Amino acid sequence: MSARPTLIFDFDSTLVDFETLEALADIALADAPGAAETRAQIAALTDQAMAGELEFGEALRRRLALLPLTRAHVAALAHTASDHLTASVRRNLNFFQQNKGKVVILSGGFREVIAPVAEELGVSPDRILCNDVVYDADDHVIGVDDANPLSHANGKPAAIHALNLSGRVVMIGDGWNDAEVKIAGAADAFYAFTEVVRRAPVVQVADAEAASLDEVLHAEGLVGRWSFPRSRMKMLLLENIHPAAVERLEEAGYSVETQKGALDEDDLIAAIKGVHVLGIRSKTTVSRRVLEEADRLMAVAAFCIGTNQIDLDAASDHGVAVFNAPYSNTRSVVELAIGLMIVLMRDVADKSAAMHVGKWNKSATGSKELRGKTLGIVGYGAIGSQLSVLAENLGMRVLFYDLSERLALGNARRMRSLDALLGESDVVTLHVDGRKDNANIFGAAQFARMKEGALFLNLSRGHVVDVGALSQAMGSGRVAGAAVDVFPEEPRTNADPFESPLQGLPNMILTPHIGGSTEEAQEAIAEFAAERLLGYLNRGDTTFSVNLPNVQLAEVSGTHRILHIHRNQPGVLAELNRALASAGLNILGQHLKTDERTGYVITDVDRDYDPEALRELKTLPGTLKFRTLQ
Repeated sequence: MSARPTLIFDFDSTLVDFETLEALADIALADAPGAAETRAQIAALTDQAMAGELEFGEALRRRLALLPLTRAHVAALAHTASDHLTASVRRNLNFFQQNKGKVVILSGGFREVIAPVAEELGVSPDRILCNDVVYDADDHVIGVDDANPLSHANGKPAAIHALNLSGRVVMIGDGWNDAEVKIAGAADAFYAFTEVVRRAPVVQVADAEAASLDEVLHAEGLVGRWSFPRSRMKMLLLENIHPAAVERLEEAGYSVETQKGALDEDDLIAAIKGVHVLGIRSKTTVSRRVLEEADRLMAVAAFCIGTNQIDLDAASDHGVAVFNAPYSNTRSVVELAIGLMIVLMRDVADKSAAMHVGKWNKSATGSKELRGKTLGIVGYGAIGSQLSVLAENLGMRVLFYDLSERLALGNARRMRSLDALLGESDVVTLHVDGRKDNANIFGAAQFARMKEGALFLNLSRGHVVDVGALSQAMGSGRVAGAAVDVFPEEPRTNADPFESPLQGLPNMILTPHIGGSTEEAQEAIAEFAAERLLGYLNRGDTTFSVNLPNVQLAEVSGTHRILHIHRNQPGVLAELNRALASAGLNILGQHLKTDERTGYVITDVDRDYDPEALRELKTLPGTLKFRTLQ
C-alpha cells in the first residue's frame, strides 16, 4: 500500500459548521442597536474573502474593526466550538484519532477557538497553523499577530511550504484561500468542501467537490476505501414520510429526496434509477418489475406495518433487504378501534349528521355500553393483543381467534374456530396481516354466522373483506353497524376520488386509512424504520428484515467488513473463504445465516485488501449483492 497522504484541513465551515467572526458577531452584538446591519456587513465581507474577491488579510481587519470584541467573547465561542463539529467530521472521529501525525489544521481563524476542537480531534498544538489574537490592557481585541503569515494575503501557501511536508499533501476547505494552497503548489490536491456552504468559484478550481469528509477519505483510500461514501448514496422517500426519518438519515450523512404522494409502477421505475434506498408507505407497490429495473437498490423501508405492497420474493432474488415498522403504530390503531366501538354502540355518527341538518333525535333506543359485551378479535398479534387488554379494562369479555399459537392476555379466551367466535361476539374486529392468503377471508358466509345486530370493524387490510357482502349484511340488519378504515382499492393521493359500495349506509363509519395516522405513531415509525435502515447500511445488521436472514451485528471497529448476499445453494461459503485466503486475508469473525431462499455471509478481516480480491468475490456463483464496510 502507498504511504498515506497528509490532510490539511481548513477550520471554519469545514471542521465546524460556523464562520468564527460571524459567530463572534452573534455573541458580541447580542441586543446591540444596529446588530443586524453589522452582522450583514461581516457576512458580506466573509463571502467576498471566501470567493476570492477580497484579499483575506484585508477582509479580516475590516471585520474586526466592526466588532467590539473582548477576550470574554472569544472564550465564550471557544467553550462551545466542539459542539459544532461538522456532521461528517463527527462521524469520522476515529480517523482523526488514528491518523494524528497526518493531519494539519490550517486557518485564518483564532487559536483560542480552534484549540479545543483540535484537542477533541487529537490534533497536537504543533499541527495547528492559525492566527493569534492580540488584546489591549483591557482585554479588548485589537487585531491579530501581524508577524504571522496567515494574517496576510497568500498566507496559507506560505505556511504549508514552511512545513516541508513529504509525500502527497491534500488540502480540504471551503474558501478561495484554501484553493490558493493547491494553486501555489503547496498541495497536490484540493477538495472543495461543500457540506456547510458551497461557493461556486472555489468548486470550479478544485480537483473535486466533497459534500462530506466521507467522500474525501474514500477518494484518498483512507476510510471506506472500497465502500461507497454515504453522501453519494441516494435515498428516495415517498408518501409524506415523517420529517424525523429525513432528519435522522441526513444526520447520518445520506442524501435524501422526498415526494409527497405515491408513484405508480412506471413512474416508480423512472424515479428509482440510481436510488440506493427506497422508503414507502402503503400506497406504493414495489413489484418484481420495479425491482428488476432498480440498478442500485440495496434496501426498501416500509414506513408502516404491512409489506404486502412489496414483492418480497423478488426483493430476495435481487438481494434487496426489506424492513418495516411492525409495532410503532400499535397504540394508535388500538385507540381508534376502542373509539369506533363506542361511537357505533351509541349511533353517534348518524346522530351527529342529523344534528348538522337541524334534526334533534334524543333517544336511548339502540344505544348500549361496551361494558358487559363480548369482543371477538380475529388476529391476536401486536394490535389484537393490546386491544384485548384495553377492552377488558373497559369491562368487555374478550374472545380471540388466530391461526398461530398465541399467549392469551388477561382473561381473554382463545376460540378454536372462527365460527365459534362469530356466534358469541357482540363486536367483531379484524387485525390480520396482509398476506395474499388472507384475501376475502371475511365474506357472506362469515357475516351470516355473526350474531344478529352485532358490530363489525376492519382496521387491518382492505382486501381481507368482501365489501359487497358487508354492504348486504348491513342492509339485512345482520350487522347493525360497522367501521372500515381500509379498502380493496384506495386513492393514491388525497386529491384522488374515493368510491365504495359502503358509502351512504346508516351507522357505517368510513375513515381514510388513518388507523396509524397519529403524530406520535408517524414519528415512532419514522424513527424505527430509519434506525433499521442505518443498522443495515452502516454495519450490515438485518434485524427485523422481513425477507433476508436476520443477523444482529455490532459496529465495525478496527476491521474491514465484507457483506455477501447470495442464493442459498451449496458451496458458496467455501468459495468465499477460498477467495479470501487467496487474497491473504485473515478472518477475524464470520457469520452465515440462511433461509430457504437466501444466504447472508458477514466476514470481518484484519486489514486492507487489494481490489482484485473484491472483484473475484463479486463474481462468485450465486452472488446477489456484495458490499464492504470500513
